[in-house]
Amino acid sequence: MPGQHTTSRPADLLAGADPTRPLDALFVNAPLRDYTRRPRVNDYTLPVLGMAYIATYAKQEGFNVGVLDAEAHGLGITRTIELVNSARPRWVGMNLLAPTYELSARIADGLTDEIALMVGGHHAKAMPQRVLADPRMSRLKALVLGEGETRVAALLHDAGRRAELPGVMWRDRLLGTTAMGIARSDTNRYLAPDIDALPLVDRVFLSQDPYAADDGRIEANIVGSRGCPYDCGFCGAAVSANPDIKIRTRSPEGIIAELETLHAKHGATAFRFVDDLFLGAARVIRPAMEAFTAHRIGDRFVWDATGRINVLHRADNALLDTLAHNGLREVALGIESGSDRILAAMDKRITAAMTTSVAHRLMQRGINVKGYFILGYPGEQADDLADTVRHIHTLWALADTLPGNFRASVFEFRPYPGTPIWQQLIKAGHNPDELLAYSDIDLTGQGADESMRQRDEFNFSVGVQFGAVPLPDLRRHLATITRTQHARNRMGTAA
Repeated sequence: MPGQHTTSRPADLLAGADPTRPLDALFVNAPLRDYTRRPRVNDYTLPVLGMAYIATYAKQEGFNVGVLDAEAHGLGITRTIELVNSARPRWVGMNLLAPTYELSARIADGLTDEIALMVGGHHAKAMPQRVLADPRMSRLKALVLGEGETRVAALLHDAGRRAELPGVMWRDRLLGTTAMGIARSDTNRYLAPDIDALPLVDRVFLSQDPYAADDGRIEANIVGSRGCPYDCGFCGAAVSANPDIKIRTRSPEGIIAELETLHAKHGATAFRFVDDLFLGAARVIRPAMEAFTAHRIGDRFVWDATGRINVLHRADNALLDTLAHNGLREVALGIESGSDRILAAMDKRITAAMTTSVAHRLMQRGINVKGYFILGYPGEQADDLADTVRHIHTLWALADTLPGNFRASVFEFRPYPGTPIWQQLIKAGHNPDELLAYSDIDLTGQGADESMRQRDEFNFSVGVQFGAVPLPDLRRHLATITRTQHARNRMGTAA
């Protein structure tokens, strides 16, 4: 629980660090809000797998590194700064995200002079010049664009090597100019490392993974691929926003080796694939399922994954049967809207009818479906929102007749820099400062509304009405759907 985490000793909060050695790097995951002002109500947040990959690789290279997950521990900004400075690492690494950038900048501004700062993440990649020019980032020595394992390790070996590391930027504060490293050779090793050659994530760097789930299983999150070939307008992983990312999938044997390792070391029997592609391309699904069948994965484990509706719509019945046989427990689908007009505006390449068909075929086989929905997308009219609400109720009713279950997870639209829709909003006259003015929205009644728990990491808004429906009305729909879903969850548990 968050309260328990915040009373831990400082050394216990620095996951994976060896307290008997000087600390080479501390990777800091900023909190989603300053928990000094309003306590955390989540019991669990998704693990920082990207940071853990970087930390694991650096550890393999012989460095003493740790991860401070301020979000998982429910830390305030002042407490986070105190912990970092008292640990005295040579480097601090931060993953910059648009909703938490201001908090990350405040942490960076509080670092002592002898600590060097490196940053990466979607926000750093989308707005590098803005980050480099921020006076609160005065200790920033390296801004890493894209995947960081090999370049972070190179920087830890020798900061002077940044000039030969591709996609590493920095700012000369005296001259006010920006520089970028240029690779002499082997660019792919730095920009697109072989993900099968990377070490398996050392879970010592993750404070909440593996974890004990409500059903008694030990669960763990894993990654099966990197990159996404789709261009959904709202998504930071959109292919148009990441032309430098080479789409790669792990070998089925490598994935199974991680499942077996997590089972042997931690007793894990449930897994969640958090990447975009594991059930997002037939060329990935079929060889993976052949290996799962050969290793009898479904006889021992269950697993969840994100899926693409258009891909699963084309899948034949035999493939869906194989997924169920191999232990697929739940598929998370980006349904986003019940309006075909809005789906086209998002470039989702699906229709509401396709969603209904895919959900029916999955739930018919006992596979649960979780649907993500965005309310208030730019251009959304009242009729479009009504279509989405009706669509959710249709899918609930469908689930009531089938072995599988359906869960709806709804969010207010917020723009992310670098995404296709961001560019459209800027062209339409929106001010970037206005679009970056993220604030957290308390939909829990200061923690009193149990149905809104576990949503801290999603309740953000820039306070701009992008569609025709006023924000208060939009949030009423969001709250009603969430409360209804919570009640359905409780009925399912009781049953």
